[in-house]
Amino acid sequence: MRKMILSILVENTSGVLSRVSGLFSRRGYNIDSLTVGETQDSTYSRMTVVVNGDDQILEQIEKQLSKLEDVKEIKELEPGQSVARELILAKVAASPQDRQAIIAIADIFRAKIVDVADDSLMIELTGNQEKLDAFIHLLEGYTLLELVRTGITGLTRGASSK
Repeated sequence: MRKMILSILVENTSGVLSRVSGLFSRRGYNIDSLTVGETQDSTYSRMTVVVNGDDQILEQIEKQLSKLEDVKEIKELEPGQSVARELILAKVAASPQDRQAIIAIADIFRAKIVDVADDSLMIELTGNQEKLDAFIHLLEGYTLLELVRTGITGLTRGASSK
């Protein structure tokens, strides 16, 4: 089993997300992460899909996606050839005695404190999955009230859009 990150350029039309995700569900494939957003050209959106499987399944996924009418381009975001990032927001219970320690952990990871309340801190962190997992692991000694992850998004390196 290996993880594959696909960057899929699709026409920005209603139902395109349903058609792409439906392809996965009809064939029994699981999507580990999915992000979608408009590109610099509002007629297109870019989907970043993370899937796991053996080489045969991953090849089949690419072939099936390329058959969809809305799909204009599919690229695999390979390590070293691309940049992939994810964002998390974490709300952590922060008593007065814990506040400085939590802020110190955030500083180590270059995270931002985006909201401060009497009893909690909200922290924003962007990076690769390993960095985010390490950050969450260090917060395990504190009460994590809420956590949300955006899922992976990425682009290939260099000036070429291909």
